[in-house]
Amino acid sequence: MIELRFHRDLYAGVAVDEAVKTYARFAQFELEEAPGEWVVRLTARTPDRERKVARELGNMALGLTVRRLEAK
Repeated sequence: MIELRFHRDLYAGVAVDEAVKTYARFAQFELEEAPGEWVVRLTARTPDRERKVARELGNMALGLTVRRLEAK
């Protein structure tokens, strides 16, 4: 299992949610709200896949957050 923490001042919650939905077929996810952070725990079939999904998820969440800010 890999745990990712997305600071609320930097990441939009809807962007994190959308990224999780996009990668749901590649891993299982647990989502949690912590003070100041969105917490995502993911489990995949292999450690390699976990690392890859975690990197891609982080990239997508950041990209979607930037798009939201640009659209304002």
